[in-house]
Amino acid sequence: MASAVTSAALHHALVVDRQELAPQIVLLGFDAPELVRVTKPGQFVMAMPPSGEVASTALGIYEAEGNRASVMFFVVGKRTAELAALRPGDRIGVYGPLGTGFTIDGARDVAIVAGGVGIASVFLPVQALVHAGARVRLYYGARTSELLVDRERFARAGCDVLVATDDGSVGYAGYVSDLLAQTSETPDLVLACGPTPMLRAVARVAAEMNVPAQLSLEETFACGVGGCWGCVVPLVRTSKQAPSFPPAEQDGSDVVYARVCKEGPVFWAHELRW
Repeated sequence: MASAVTSAALHHALVVDRQELAPQIVLLGFDAPELVRVTKPGQFVMAMPPSGEVASTALGIYEAEGNRASVMFFVVGKRTAELAALRPGDRIGVYGPLGTGFTIDGARDVAIVAGGVGIASVFLPVQALVHAGARVRLYYGARTSELLVDRERFARAGCDVLVATDDGSVGYAGYVSDLLAQTSETPDLVLACGPTPMLRAVARVAAEMNVPAQLSLEETFACGVGGCWGCVVPLVRTSKQAPSFPPAEQDGSDVVYARVCKEGPVFWAHELRW
């Protein structure tokens, strides 16, 4: 997995653009050249609401090119509502990049599965893979066609886009994991980001295909830097991502608890013990 935890820093960034891609889905771009320089696909930032009255919120880094980075998020509470109220010329504080991202070196045929605003964590992997000459297929699912945001952007980036909607308003009628299961072309790697039920389903499909899968887990982080141990997930002790603390007990369990914000958010599916 690709990690750049030591490159994390606090960036006081200028908001340069804002779009509402669908009802309550906001794309916020900001000037942060140093963040762009060290960001790896799949990492995230802790974004700080301007009032300082509510905690920071973890958001996947959507774009990172030149001087501009961006985040995409669904407005669901006070923290995201404050961020959504920002306009060009305002300031935003972001701490990052944080976490362990995707490992994509050497992949030649990749299926990427995104559910809802999980799409925000997979644009950078798409760009990197296409640049490396890999074939990339994006399986993108949402409740309705209106919530399939920015899909044309992914097509322009050079990947095939297949869509699924719960209500059948466009593309496959049903879950995006079922759309993946129906493919006749087996990839050599699966990447996924989205709600936990979708990730569990994608893990099962990938296992049936006998294909390795990396899952970017969605979680609410209290600190975002691994200090509070409030976002743990069971992981096999033999994983290279297994934390060294607390120390292993002799003849203890073969499962340890890894922090999604620190050891993750990306884990190998076969190493998780949900």
